[in-house]
Amino acid sequence: MLARVTPLLAAPEWMRDMGHAALDVLRAEPRTGPERIAAIGYGTGGAIALELGRAGVGLRAIGTVNALTTGRPGEAACIRCPVWAGVGSEDPIMPAGQRDAFAAETQAAGVDWRLVVYGGALHAFHHPPVGQTVLPGVGYHPWHAQRAWQDIVALLPECLPVTE
Repeated sequence: MLARVTPLLAAPEWMRDMGHAALDVLRAEPRTGPERIAAIGYGTGGAIALELGRAGVGLRAIGTVNALTTGRPGEAACIRCPVWAGVGSEDPIMPAGQRDAFAAETQAAGVDWRLVVYGGALHAFHHPPVGQTVLPGVGYHPWHAQRAWQDIVALLPECLPVTE
């Protein structure tokens, strides 16, 4: 998996292209409200959601777990929706310095952002192991997995209110 996602994470334009392709499929669905789309992703999917925001896509919200990527200077100013991010406090892939860089980038751009740091959680704390070898620094934390999902779900009514 790392052999596949590492080059992708190093290529913001590639992530944006993938995100745009997914949006095209979603918007082609007749039941989709094209002005009522939020992007939520875990890991690389969260990085893609952030890249869509940095590309200026008209999203209503961005939710990302374990993906605190930063963009090129000035790109965060293109994010026009609230951003919720969650990460484990013990995540060696998204350490305190990465959290600080993400916070500084979004704050400087005037983005409505929030960051939840889940105490004691490692990287990919949301993903239960399924018979594979777990890498150092990666570990499932069931309580925080549930809490992160609840935090994302709580963001949606704020950004996508039910219309009558």
